[in-house]
Amino acid sequence: MSGTYLGMPSFPQAAARSTQDGTLRGNLRHATHTIRDKRAGAVGELEDWARLRAAGAAIKNRTLRHLDHYLEQAEAAVTAAGGQVHWAADADEANRIVTDLVRATGETEVVKVKSMATQETGLNDALAHAGITACETDLAELIVQLGDDLPSHILVPAIHRNRSEIRDIFRERMGAWGRPAPDGLTDEPAALAEAARLHLREKFLRAKVGVSGANFVVAETGTLVVVESEGNGRMCLTLPETLISVVGIEKLVPTWRDLEVFLQLLPRSSTAERMNPYTSMWTGTREDDGPHTFHLVLLDNGRTDTLADTVGRQALRCIRCSACLNVCPVYERAGGHAYGSPYPGPIGAILTPQLRGMAGPLEQSLPYASSLCGACYEVCPVAIDIPEVLVHLRERVVEGGEVTRQGTRVTIRPAKGHAAERAAMRAARWTLDHPAVLRAGQRLASRTRRLHPRRLPGPGRAWTRTRDLPEVPSEPFRDWWDRTRGEARQQGGDGSGKRDGGGERTRGEGGDGR
Repeated sequence: MSGTYLGMPSFPQAAARSTQDGTLRGNLRHATHTIRDKRAGAVGELEDWARLRAAGAAIKNRTLRHLDHYLEQAEAAVTAAGGQVHWAADADEANRIVTDLVRATGETEVVKVKSMATQETGLNDALAHAGITACETDLAELIVQLGDDLPSHILVPAIHRNRSEIRDIFRERMGAWGRPAPDGLTDEPAALAEAARLHLREKFLRAKVGVSGANFVVAETGTLVVVESEGNGRMCLTLPETLISVVGIEKLVPTWRDLEVFLQLLPRSSTAERMNPYTSMWTGTREDDGPHTFHLVLLDNGRTDTLADTVGRQALRCIRCSACLNVCPVYERAGGHAYGSPYPGPIGAILTPQLRGMAGPLEQSLPYASSLCGACYEVCPVAIDIPEVLVHLRERVVEGGEVTRQGTRVTIRPAKGHAAERAAMRAARWTLDHPAVLRAGQRLASRTRRLHPRRLPGPGRAWTRTRDLPEVPSEPFRDWWDRTRGEARQQGGDGSGKRDGGGERTRGEGGDGR
């Protein structure tokens, strides 16, 4: 693993390799099943979960409809509380702002709270090019960083690693980043956690600059909220003299009353906890408490364009709980790296193509990284209809059409490699509009069914590589229906299929065509 998402192959290519890794699949199966079972128990404790879920979706929808208003309100509140607000149109601008802010302090090392937004922008690499070391402090992110790896899960970035692999990474790499692992380190969870604690404590105590994201921003007061389970976030948010937070513009909630809903939804959906062990909130700066300087970088990076899509915009409701990943059969088998993005799983399959655009083979393949089983929608705490958005994006891949890019409406061309699919859909539409042709085709298919191949040739080869063609019945349903209804009328029946004197439904042979 190279440590960067640049140049990642399309999903089918990456998944073809990852599904052959037995260790990876075993790690994923064990972890995802454990998390989702615990989540089901935590959610089942609340009788009003469905109403909470609806409330969360409604709050997010209202916020997105009036996002311009709430962004300006948040900016004014943060500024009034002593913070400084910066606006970043894209990843490069966000990285440039953060790099300049760190350089202004004269420091060459920062400690980081787990942040999806900075993963999205590639901040660590940008800081490294500027001679600044970014030290991850979340345990799973630390494992990923020490292993020169990439996160593969939103909540548990190192979910693809088992305890033995983590022990080896700590033994081999921890010393290059600071305090080395203790001699004789075992793979016991307590021993691994203690090694990480000792390693990180030195960094916390000397850090002058902290970098974070935020789970929520309360617009009415300019308060930022970070929820976590380890306490590392609390250290990063309170000990440094300067704090820089990079936050996506969709993370706003209007009021504290709205926040209360999400503080119930998020912990149960993510870590299966009734409440997060650490919920840190801060509003601007204080001279006698916490960082003396606070910078908020509000990140767009494709979010405004996504907001312009009336179907796809619901992806911006996401609160990064990862529940959809833990129930997804595709993610469980392919793993997170196959998605080529910091956002893996079902939510990544709809979020990444919208944030980045459909420019490359990877983004064009992601809407197809799903069986459309709907399990993701059932567990989403803010009711994002991921299958609906997947189908919507598939249409965009095949048909092209108008989209918004950098605030401008443009027309994109259909993706290459889908000409046969478009032709097949046009033929199907024409056939369904002509019933006589449809019936003739059905009869022909039934009469020639013994000659049908089990695998399709040409463009259909990929579809039948992992599935058999369904067997064609010996008689089309329409013919069977006409014949059996006709027999019922000849016998004096009314054609309704009522039971005869022997208690059996009247039916003809060839019933396998139903």
